[in-house]
Amino acid sequence: MNPASSISATFQILMDFDSTNAQEQVAGRKAMTVLNIAMVGSDDLAKSIAKASDQRDVHTYVHKEMGPDGARILSIIRPAKLPDRIRPLFNALCAARVGLVEVKGIDANLGEVLVAYASAGIDKGIFIINPDAGDWVDEDQVKGLFVQAGLGEWINFGTDGIELRSALYAMMDEILSELESAKEEPLVIPVDQHFNVKGIGLVAIGYVQSGTLKVHDDFLMMPADGPGVVKSLQVMDDDVDQAVAGDRVGIAMRNAKEDHLSGGSLVIHPAIEDKNKGISIPLALDKHEKSKVELTQSPFQRRVLEVGDIVHASVDLQFSVGRIESIGAEMVIAWDTPIFIRKQNPPTVLLAQLDSKPRIMGSAKLNRL
Repeated sequence: MNPASSISATFQILMDFDSTNAQEQVAGRKAMTVLNIAMVGSDDLAKSIAKASDQRDVHTYVHKEMGPDGARILSIIRPAKLPDRIRPLFNALCAARVGLVEVKGIDANLGEVLVAYASAGIDKGIFIINPDAGDWVDEDQVKGLFVQAGLGEWINFGTDGIELRSALYAMMDEILSELESAKEEPLVIPVDQHFNVKGIGLVAIGYVQSGTLKVHDDFLMMPADGPGVVKSLQVMDDDVDQAVAGDRVGIAMRNAKEDHLSGGSLVIHPAIEDKNKGISIPLALDKHEKSKVELTQSPFQRRVLEVGDIVHASVDLQFSVGRIESIGAEMVIAWDTPIFIRKQNPPTVLLAQLDSKPRIMGSAKLNRL
């Protein structure tokens, strides 16, 4: 199906969506809790855990169960075309809270995958040793690699999909307070798809990384600084009055321009300054044109960075190119285009060189200069 046609069908009901029927449609709807899982492994294993949902640069799978406090969602994000293309893996890691790796064998590709998870700060996860028929994998060696990469808390599990599902729900319970607190942070939604649909208008799709977005909220699209208003929202094919951290949301936009959206765009709330009420809320993001970088290099990476080297940074679905200007007491990187970093609880930045082996240098903390 043509993506624009699919979006058009999905959002057709939103054309006349207003605040009154929004309240009617969400009446009685309990909150959803979503656990996003970055997976490297087979389609068959993913389908044993959850139902296939979308097929693009990343393949998604969703399983939904009802609990006493509302729906509990497992959302598996599986990058396609590894190891040839690494950016889909970066995108999956940006959205994920836990990891899932199917180990078919021990090779350089597995090493790079482990480096990626560790550099993204995904310290909770499951690995499944599942070699092809006739092959054998040393379990102790695999465990040693996970420990060496910094993933010593990951657990070894079998291939039964129902048992894996239960283990992932247990991990959701372990980090539930983190998932809930993320909903209270400033809004950040990286946009990975957008369409201008006839009769509906501009629609943007993305994972809510932090915060809450509500129908009729004002927003800004960065880096264009383009304004807009939320006309309506959809999560899990349901019309909702708000989307929260963890949700994959479709935003039907009013008074917004399509040319304000591009690869790496982020939707945030505008700054608020009301001296009469004593309210001052700054933008959620810092704009970096040049950064001081504290790099924690991967234990598997032997390459030494030098002045003049080109590097790539991945954070919140942004993929920014920079050049190292100095190395010494501190590393300074100038970015070809600005990179935006959350002010509150900034996520780990993955630093890579695409001509390295492995390509990922490690995790980085960026301070704006």
